[in-house]
Amino acid sequence: MALGILEQVGLAATLIFALPVAVYGIQTVLNGDTVFGTVALVIAVLMVVLPRRLTSPDDVPAKAAETAVGAVVDEPDDADER
Repeated sequence: MALGILEQVGLAATLIFALPVAVYGIQTVLNGDTVFGTVALVIAVLMVVLPRRLTSPDDVPAKAAETAVGAVVDEPDDADER
């Protein structure tokens, strides 16, 4: 799935905060505190994955419009264009 410009900027902003948490988690695991390090790694992964998977209130109108347009407008077939 291709990301738009705003989605790329949002992902970059999320990574700015998630990468230090991930590095801290890796360092903590390597130092022997596996539980706390693993929790930090899980938090870093969730920081990146959750915004892409969850639907926010701003996304609801766009998804409803896509569904409505998809139900009303048919995609033209190659056979119909000839």
